[in-house]
Amino acid sequence: MTLLVTGAAGFIGSNFCHHWRGAHPGDRLIALDALTYAGNAANLAALDGQAGFRFVHGDITDGALVERLLREEGIDTIVHFAAESHVDRSIHGPAAFVQTNVVGTQVLLEAARRVWLAGSGREHRFHHISTDEVYGSLGPEDPPFHETTPYAPNSPYAASKAASDHLVRAWHHTYGLQVTTSNCSNNYGPYQFPEKLIPLVILNILHGRRLPVYGDGTQVRDWLHVADHCRGIEAVLRDGRMGETYNIGGFGELTNIELVRRLCALLDERFAAEPELARRFPDAPQARGAPAESLIEHVTDRPGHDRRYAIDPGRITGELGWSPSHDLTSGLADTVGWYLANGPWWTAVMDGSYREWLSQQYGGGVLPQNQEGTS
Repeated sequence: MTLLVTGAAGFIGSNFCHHWRGAHPGDRLIALDALTYAGNAANLAALDGQAGFRFVHGDITDGALVERLLREEGIDTIVHFAAESHVDRSIHGPAAFVQTNVVGTQVLLEAARRVWLAGSGREHRFHHISTDEVYGSLGPEDPPFHETTPYAPNSPYAASKAASDHLVRAWHHTYGLQVTTSNCSNNYGPYQFPEKLIPLVILNILHGRRLPVYGDGTQVRDWLHVADHCRGIEAVLRDGRMGETYNIGGFGELTNIELVRRLCALLDERFAAEPELARRFPDAPQARGAPAESLIEHVTDRPGHDRRYAIDPGRITGELGWSPSHDLTSGLADTVGWYLANGPWWTAVMDGSYREWLSQQYGGGVLPQNQEGTS
């Protein structure tokens, strides 16, 4: 297989690239990313220079670039991660979400249609990664989302992803493009950009900063380790039925406040067991004998905040034999360990020095002018 992975330098996309290279070393990977604020080429540094791997700095809304890559590289599979994905950012600036998530998906679909259906006629697959947020919000006793749950998005982000899901479905039914879609629950694990809840809590504790919790903190999310998500996508690419959607969930429902408390407890335990952490992170509350929970601060809830998400992964489990290999307890402990062990990565992301690394790797001026103020 020759895969075009969009959003390849982002959190889930980069984890997928590492997973696929390990599981399918004979396949070729073309990694496409616009390198906006959450796209970090350093996430793929370990793959640079490997035979069968190529990084391309470019935007999915550039139809000519996408079509050229499909033709020149002989791509037969698109794995489409590229998306604006932060709900708070979508509330304050929805236009970027429509441009990337809706227009960008349409551009990809059209390029694929021109090359695969009107051109080469090769066997192909367009796999689209989406989110459980397209389904809206659940009540405390409601059954989890399944593939036929009606769409009811409540944020600009969720609405833009719902629109992209519909476009993928339409290009299959109208034009015959061979597509699959997966809707996942909240991911966590290595390389996650620090604006998201789990890395934000970990790094705020290490720096002695407040831990903001929206409202009463009883919003429920289903947490999925990114490695299990990558395995789920692999299962769909291998055996998924064309035109179908597969929900991928982690069987990890937890309230936000309980999640924050678990992370606090994990870091308290690590500081107690490893005295050198107090020297490395002198601003952390544990360095002065205080628990991490002392940093928790409840803040005003955001508009349209969904109360509960939960995924029923029965279809992918029953049809494709997939199941998560990480439970939330071990997965969170591993994730805390990864951030403690990879200080240079998140320090570079947070202080902006990775821009210099990026320029050294890929030449000056790699970030378009209209993106300069976004990270």
